[in-house]
Amino acid sequence: MKHYPSIPGDPVDIPIMGWDKLDGSQIRCEVNRKHGLHKFGSRKVLVGPDHKFLGRAEEIARARYGDSLPRILKEQRWEEKTCYLEFHGPRSFAGRHDPNDEHTVTLIDVSVYKKGFMLPRDFYRTYTAAGVPTAALLYEGRPNAEFIAAVKSGTLPGMTCEGVVCKGAPTKNGYPPTMFKVKADAWVARVKAQYGGDPAALRDLL
Repeated sequence: MKHYPSIPGDPVDIPIMGWDKLDGSQIRCEVNRKHGLHKFGSRKVLVGPDHKFLGRAEEIARARYGDSLPRILKEQRWEEKTCYLEFHGPRSFAGRHDPNDEHTVTLIDVSVYKKGFMLPRDFYRTYTAAGVPTAALLYEGRPNAEFIAAVKSGTLPGMTCEGVVCKGAPTKNGYPPTMFKVKADAWVARVKAQYGGDPAALRDLL
């Protein structure tokens, strides 16, 4: 399965669509015509039902997306795609999850076999506008100072807690889309307080 790219934190001054950055753990799953949803994994390794927390993601994903993701694959006449979802609960934070929470998975991106990652407008039309549960679209336009300030202060309407992932057209023709992230100051401060002694964890989270 295709790995999800690392998202930089430096804004790019182009028209973007800004999506709520759900605070959880990334899950990948392969979808093809023969098997539907199969071959689940985290960002780095395959994950089976025996995983302490993420093993539950497969069952949840099948219940929530077992019909819609294969149906769209067929409608678009795609052979195969890798779907990226966020596993999260009310008290999930920086990759840690409360075992007493009711968790869910939410679609955040799709890479189509031999085509690459979908452009944000195509993703929106194909999934969000079609009623498939996705991370919320919170902003459209250039990432101006007002938008950046609203994300950092946590006052952007509809934003949960971590921040926003911004996606735009490639700076040159082709794929992948231009992407960058903006984090809420309060979330960053909490991460630094918890992981300040672990530089590797900080680099991965921030």
